[in-house]
Amino acid sequence: MTTAPQPATHPAPLWRPGADRIAGAQVTRFQEWAAAHYGAPAATPGDPVASYAALHRWSIEELSTFWRATAEWFDVRFSTPYETVLADATMPGARWFPGATLNYAEHALRAGEDSARAQQPALLHVDETHETTPVTWAELRAQVGSLAAALRRLGVRPGDRVSGYVPNIPQAVVALLASAAVGAVWTSCAPDFGARSVLDRFQQVEPVVLFTVDGYRYGGKEHDRRATVTELRAELPSLTAVVHIPLLGTEAPEGALHWDDVVSQDEELVFEQVPFDHPLWVLYSSGTTGLPKAIVQSQGGILLEHLKQTGLHCDLGPEDRFFWYTSTGWMMWNFLVAGLLAGSTIVLYDGSPGFPDTGAQWRVAERTGATLFGTSAAYVMACAKAGVHPGRDYDLSRVKCVATTGSPLPPDGFRWLHDEVAEDLWIASVSGGTDVCSCFAGAVPTLPVYIGELQAPCLGTDLQAWDPHGKPLTEEVGELVVTNPLPSMPIRFWNDPDGTRYRDSYFEMYPGTWRHGDWITLTARGTVVIHGRSDSTLNRQGVRMGSADIYEAVERLPEIRESLVIGLELPDGGYWMPLFVHLAEGATLDDDLRGRIKQTIRTQLSPRHVPDDIIEAPGVPHTLTGKRIEVPVKRLLQGTPLEKAVNPGSVDNLELLRFYERIAADRAK
Repeated sequence: MTTAPQPATHPAPLWRPGADRIAGAQVTRFQEWAAAHYGAPAATPGDPVASYAALHRWSIEELSTFWRATAEWFDVRFSTPYETVLADATMPGARWFPGATLNYAEHALRAGEDSARAQQPALLHVDETHETTPVTWAELRAQVGSLAAALRRLGVRPGDRVSGYVPNIPQAVVALLASAAVGAVWTSCAPDFGARSVLDRFQQVEPVVLFTVDGYRYGGKEHDRRATVTELRAELPSLTAVVHIPLLGTEAPEGALHWDDVVSQDEELVFEQVPFDHPLWVLYSSGTTGLPKAIVQSQGGILLEHLKQTGLHCDLGPEDRFFWYTSTGWMMWNFLVAGLLAGSTIVLYDGSPGFPDTGAQWRVAERTGATLFGTSAAYVMACAKAGVHPGRDYDLSRVKCVATTGSPLPPDGFRWLHDEVAEDLWIASVSGGTDVCSCFAGAVPTLPVYIGELQAPCLGTDLQAWDPHGKPLTEEVGELVVTNPLPSMPIRFWNDPDGTRYRDSYFEMYPGTWRHGDWITLTARGTVVIHGRSDSTLNRQGVRMGSADIYEAVERLPEIRESLVIGLELPDGGYWMPLFVHLAEGATLDDDLRGRIKQTIRTQLSPRHVPDDIIEAPGVPHTLTGKRIEVPVKRLLQGTPLEKAVNPGSVDNLELLRFYERIAADRAK
């Protein structure tokens, strides 16, 4: 793949959905209904591509009508009616459904109101033994009701912050939903975060309650976190209560409540009815160059956006089991919980993605009967390199979709899933962000899948690629922008009273238009290609290139475990583009391997993509959520001191950055 302008091409799709799947998809039924009730374009018989394109065009041109139809289709319970759908479309500051009140938790739990469903599993918890423990809808509702009542007795009121230092376990879901039921604002970090990383986040929002574990199990080992919890309690003076979840079986520390004591009472389930734009939770950016942004999203905005995503795009329903490998420190955990909105059973896996072997996640999918299995592109490629054969070694007959995010899924990843999982497999590479806790582009159950491409922009999302002057591009690389508001866009950042940090984050380059910070190509047939982050752009001789394209080519070589490419503007007007490679065990970076790396890049991409230097590195640094750190490494290579180039608490291995710091020092001599 090249990121230079290319003429429109028409490759054959890797997969097409069958007629039965198209006819039965919720998005098909929604289009038929919206055409009858709201003037949406009717589907084109026998042409799902044209049908979705027309529906998408209507959804952005008639934005208010689309979201009104979405709320009605999913039977959103407004306890007081809204005055209008979109009172102000200005970004930032769009005002959605003024006057309306509702509650997110009420919708997440309503499948359990049906007595026939009450004894079916809402949650399936899986640990590293890969045994499953169900929590029924009735049990989930009872625990949320008991905990919400306990929070109220503790003095928690609407708008108060409730925090969790918890892994991906049922107690975390219960705590989130109980917080939402009360109208409190949930925020969480995974227990593999160190104290400084957690405090950088929680100190900003000043929680009044902390749910915490004594430790967790990962990679077959126990990790005691009691000392970290002690530090958190000491450094969070806003806390009025701590709830202890004894995963390792230890006693509750002095002054803490025991989990069992706050979920065992028989209490009426009461949902605080809050305004549509009432805050639901706070998510955090990776924080690689400063304090993480504390991103506030609303109860109503998340509810509508996640109903759209889980129902229309993921095609989830009551018969589905939804498994996404994630942690509570990543927005995909919040998105996983949204499976409850569709009435689906959600699978909570707490453990290492590769324990006891690389195929672990496929085994979880098999054991739980997952119908939609979400993972990272990195995991797919690791399985390919390790010679895992999921379709042969596991019963994945219930899996109808494998979805990936975190980074672009390389073309080889598409081929591997098709060849090694199932030929009749819907492969959904999706892209969005913590900033909206959703996807801008990705899964559409009625559309074909093309290798290396996302199926389409999501409904209600006017996704475009722009040049630096704001000109829309097709079949050319441009900035990912969204030109209309989405309900799940942040209502604000915490402690950003005049909105300066919020505006600077997304609206500085194109005022009034959301710029996300990714390079994308919109193809002439409506698909989307993600090339990597635009704030670490490779730009040689005026041609913009995506780092993801280089990673995809280089990491096909068996000697390369992982790579990192940086483009550096030099003071004399020159440009230096080194490629750092982390070698597989036993490999040597000799002239032969260097030559094959360069030839691979030249052949598969272009001569412009060939790096100036290829340098062996002890590893590639990542954020705590697993994303390659490009911008801080670029800053280090430009001579920025380590303490100013990166927030140490946001990096998985700080020592790796010292290697890049030494490279910069050597170049400066």
